[in-house]
Amino acid sequence: MKFIETIKNVWKIEELRNRIILTLGLLLVYRFGAQVVLPGIDAAQLESLQSNTETGLLGLLNAFTGGAFANASVFALGIMPYISASIVVQLMGIAIPYLQKLQKEGASGQKKITQITRWLTIAICLVQAPGYLASLPTAFGIPQSAFLLGTGGLFYFSSIVILVTGCIFAMWLGEKITDKGIGNGISLLIMVGIIATLPKAFLQNASSRLEGNNVMLILFELVIWLVIILASIMLVMAVRKIAVQYARRTASGGYEKNVFGSRQYIPLKLNASGVMPIIFAQAIMFVPGLIGGTSLMKDSAVGQWLQTQFADIFGFWYNLVFALLIIVFTYFYTAITVPTNKMADDLKRSGGFIPGIRPGSETSEYLDKIMSQITLPGSIFLALIAIFPAIIVKVLNVQSGWALFFGGTSLLIMVGVAIDTMQQVNSYLLNRHYDGLMKTGKNRKAVA
Repeated sequence: MKFIETIKNVWKIEELRNRIILTLGLLLVYRFGAQVVLPGIDAAQLESLQSNTETGLLGLLNAFTGGAFANASVFALGIMPYISASIVVQLMGIAIPYLQKLQKEGASGQKKITQITRWLTIAICLVQAPGYLASLPTAFGIPQSAFLLGTGGLFYFSSIVILVTGCIFAMWLGEKITDKGIGNGISLLIMVGIIATLPKAFLQNASSRLEGNNVMLILFELVIWLVIILASIMLVMAVRKIAVQYARRTASGGYEKNVFGSRQYIPLKLNASGVMPIIFAQAIMFVPGLIGGTSLMKDSAVGQWLQTQFADIFGFWYNLVFALLIIVFTYFYTAITVPTNKMADDLKRSGGFIPGIRPGSETSEYLDKIMSQITLPGSIFLALIAIFPAIIVKVLNVQSGWALFFGGTSLLIMVGVAIDTMQQVNSYLLNRHYDGLMKTGKNRKAVA
């Protein structure tokens, strides 16, 4: 079989084999740490915490940490503080001249930005860790008997140090995977955490269907799941190709601008912002419930309505506002991450031009116009995939844990990371003249 032949080819490349083994080993360390409970907490009395994190936003957060959040693990904060710090630094780069300067300095500037992100990650952990520990006996209902050494200052100090260290260690694992392994390490840690909760969610939903003798409904759900995965792959990989003509260099070193120059393409992604609009929108979706719970509004009809409607992540109003926010943030994030002015300048300096469009400002305006046109369908498609879990819950009465894998951040991260990792493996294979993972057609002749 072609797949088995490809796996053999992967194993033949020593560098690729070593990178894959290292990646799997570091991911195994991360998964092992997710099961190690904080010192001083009885793991046998965490039922209330685990039941509270099976649904809703806490269920999504628990999925991102691979169950570490519900296990009161040393990795309970997961890698999300680092993600939050990265987002903050990226957004601050728009307004702070110092960060803008660092972004233009190449590798040295990026090294300084990475260091700033790390320090900000520690600051975020120092805020989140005490909040998480304080919520264990109050919001999550863990009995006092579960705290074997009590909940005094010693417990808080040691647990905060462990949680912060766990997050930093997870960040280090991700960076090592990126440098010496295969794929983007931070993204792989999140993906592995999400996949770790998938079997349990599927089996719980399947067992409830089997109790009602609905075997065909399980198969129907799997078909829908595969279709939405294919739709997510299309969204991640879809591009609009803008034809580019490059002037042919003459023997004297100048450029001969004629139609015989080489023709290439600028690929503009349909969804250039990835899952970031969903992450931004989910952060904002906490606000209506918080406003409704304030002392001024909690007793009013509006306040109670806000608390009720925006506490249900599968409700109509929640998902309507959620979808609109995703569309808005898609435009916002695309505008700040796709530098059409820089693309036009780089194209002009390299002797390239878009046929029929003048180099310079007209090219920038043209690229900006095309990005605006393709961002609308891309943002709507992204919003539909994001709210599809709510649709599948209402239509087929799927359990909430399993429904989270029918769209939203979880599925898009899984699809995006899987494609990125496969592309990296594919590049190794093609460089060694092997048939790639993502290649179709005739097999290439292997070169010893």
